[in-house]
Amino acid sequence: MFVGIDIGTQSLKVVVVDSAMEVMGEASTPYQPDFPQPGWAEQDPVLWEQALAPTIASALDAAGVAPIDVAALGVGGQLDGCIAVDGNNKPLYPCLIWMDRRAEQEIEGLPVEQIRDRTGVITDASHPAAKIRWLQHNLPNPEHIHLFHFPVSYLVHKLTGRAVMDHGLASTTMLYSLDNRDLDPWLLDLFSIDRGHLPNIADAESCAGSLSREGAALCGLPTGIPVAVGTGDDFTTPLGAGIVQPGKMTCVLGTAEVVGALHSHPVIDKTGLVETHAYAGESFFIENPGWLSGGALTWLRNLLRLDDFVELDSLAEIIAPGCDQLTFLPALNGTMAPEWVASARGCFYGLTPAHSSGHMARATLEGTAFAMRDVMERLNSLGVDVTSIVALGGGAKSRLWTQIRADMTGLPVEIPVLTDTAPMGGAILAAVAAGVYPDVPSAVTNVGSVACVIEPDPACKAQYDDAYARYHLLFESLRPLY
Repeated sequence: MFVGIDIGTQSLKVVVVDSAMEVMGEASTPYQPDFPQPGWAEQDPVLWEQALAPTIASALDAAGVAPIDVAALGVGGQLDGCIAVDGNNKPLYPCLIWMDRRAEQEIEGLPVEQIRDRTGVITDASHPAAKIRWLQHNLPNPEHIHLFHFPVSYLVHKLTGRAVMDHGLASTTMLYSLDNRDLDPWLLDLFSIDRGHLPNIADAESCAGSLSREGAALCGLPTGIPVAVGTGDDFTTPLGAGIVQPGKMTCVLGTAEVVGALHSHPVIDKTGLVETHAYAGESFFIENPGWLSGGALTWLRNLLRLDDFVELDSLAEIIAPGCDQLTFLPALNGTMAPEWVASARGCFYGLTPAHSSGHMARATLEGTAFAMRDVMERLNSLGVDVTSIVALGGGAKSRLWTQIRADMTGLPVEIPVLTDTAPMGGAILAAVAAGVYPDVPSAVTNVGSVACVIEPDPACKAQYDDAYARYHLLFESLRPLY
């Protein structure tokens, strides 16, 4: 048996799989981030540690197996978090999670084009290098900092006693050279970061080390079992859906919407809409790391006082495509498409007395899909092969939302049997780290079964093309307000 772990923003999830990569048991434990000031978002890493043992125990119980049956474990989780720890791997401050934007001043005046050309990422306050600078400048005793960790590397260090991160996680830091597959000395100097304050780099599917006595006490599993290096959830999610070859664009419909596809080499988007990251094996994941999408639906559901998302879908499905010219700009916490504009804000445009709550519901479903189309078209322009879409995350359960995406793009949308695939990605890495499979492609042979395929309706394409053009016109018209 293999255990896969996902350190989410709102819960820690665990899956138990057998040697054929079939899910035997699942469990999750909820928690929440903190928002101490506007633009700040934190999480106490102790929440992850406290959730680990009971969640694993529940998943094992659901699988009907004992801890002694577990051969290895793998960890994935939220990207772009940053934790300063002392020499005992104890946090000196809460984790600055992916939503945190307090480090805006730390990136002012930096050579954004040179950073992008080396790293493949956008110079943005969400990335760890900016957060490291903020921590160095603002912690009361910066001399006590021993390492800067990220959620996955932090937990792996707790479990094994080894400080290590994978190439995918490293490639999100703004400190990693895609060409050299290593941290870049020029970038480290630019951000005034000591390489010795960062974890070592190894392949995600390699063994970080054996589960230590302290790690075993933390997770409730036997000492000595292999622990994979692991990687971030932007990568474990498509991996858990069995994606190791180009051709399929993954659309993760969670709180944030992450859209990307695999490519054989590290193309760089000079316009800055998509980023390029290392992926398990030798591929690269070309992605937009996401805008508030499921989170926008949650906001609207609460605003309209709806009981659940099924009711929201019911309101929306009786409205025609294009919402009678009502347009929603999905920028409740800034835009990530068609451009990255942190100061942009969401809006409905085109409201008349004839529009109903159903129009608002459908406009929100469509607006978030317009942003996905922005990413798809940019991937196409970069030569990244996209022949179908794989919908993942909680939003994949919405037949209407996925049908909108098929109709809008003219591409089939695949709905896998398993849509919450991030923990499965961790389990796949664990199986390879344990030597049960020789490599990642071998481990995913039985992963990613498709439950259904939603075909596009050509009759809707013209309405969506018109609505998509209005969405772009609205974005440009609001530019003076950003």
